[in-house]
Amino acid sequence: MSVLSCEWGWLCTNYYHGGTHATTRNYTGRRHASGYACQSGNQRNRRTPRDAAVFTDAAGYLQLLSWARSLGCLRRAGIEGTGTYGAGLTRLLRDQKIEVVEVNRPDRAARRSRGKSDPVDAENAARAVLAGRASAIPKAQSGAAEAMRMASVARRSAVKAKTQTINQLRALLVSAPQEIRERLLKAKTAECVANCARLRSLGSTSMLQTLRTTLRLLAKRWLALAEELKVLDRMLEQLTSQYAKRLRERFGVGPQTAAVLMAAAGDNPERLKNEAAMAALCGTSPLQASSGKTVRHRLNKGGDRAANNALWTIAMVRMRSDSRTRVYVERRTKEGMSHKEIHRCLKRYIVRELYPLILADLNDSIRCDPLDIGASTRRWSGCFAA
Repeated sequence: MSVLSCEWGWLCTNYYHGGTHATTRNYTGRRHASGYACQSGNQRNRRTPRDAAVFTDAAGYLQLLSWARSLGCLRRAGIEGTGTYGAGLTRLLRDQKIEVVEVNRPDRAARRSRGKSDPVDAENAARAVLAGRASAIPKAQSGAAEAMRMASVARRSAVKAKTQTINQLRALLVSAPQEIRERLLKAKTAECVANCARLRSLGSTSMLQTLRTTLRLLAKRWLALAEELKVLDRMLEQLTSQYAKRLRERFGVGPQTAAVLMAAAGDNPERLKNEAAMAALCGTSPLQASSGKTVRHRLNKGGDRAANNALWTIAMVRMRSDSRTRVYVERRTKEGMSHKEIHRCLKRYIVRELYPLILADLNDSIRCDPLDIGASTRRWSGCFAA
């Protein structure tokens, strides 16, 4: 048999401590791959699958690439999870000038009929690439949009932790003895935290000593998270001011919302074919729900929910403060539309307005040296450490 060509698909299921099969296998992090090689002679049009398993490290990636090329000319690679566990392999293949395609998880109906295993999933990924069902372009994750995504992820978790901390602190004060509650529980959060952080003693009993220590720890945690948020906000402000200038000029678009939208678009703008694709990515494209003589559309609950929330925030700001948007809301209300329906329409219109600005900002950011972003990040890190 002589190999004429081959195309590949592999599934990144066993990456972190054996992934989904850590309890049944003794290795740590193996990747299953499936390739198709065309036979020569009388069986020229028949594709024969080949399987392999390698460790998910740099040496394993090179071994996988060498194995793939041993079967023929490697044209395309289908990878599931290019933005998470498959990111390392994606970068290696792109460095080798190999086209990488994002493969979605296997169809549930096909999985029920064929069963679930790593070789089967890898084969399904290869078939999806060969058949053209898998055609999504992975995000580059190498520029300003990725830097904004990192800062946004850290900020989102910090905001959540800060809210949980003050809720826990107030809950402890509500159930505390009357004298302590009246002295420490204040309506203003900053004043309440400051009082708890300055606590010296509440009493000699074990309960009061534990309460005093817990309140001080929670107060110090809240103050640390508040300082962390200030640093992250400065990072987003500088990143968006430098790499999302056009987007920031629009009414209602702040540093957080601009960073989320840029991160959703990614560092390679060729992924977005048109503004309808951007709307679908943000979950603002209406979906048909017609049946018989009934013609209607329903809410799209898919897409990037963080980007959808950013559009919701921009629409809310404009509904409150933008005169043009307020006139639109008044007109649509007279037509009988509900507040939620008007909000959904506004989000779709906002995508149409911001889409060309996002593309222009992304194209400008691509021309910048990525080292400049790293230098800025190091400066912010040093500021936070100080």
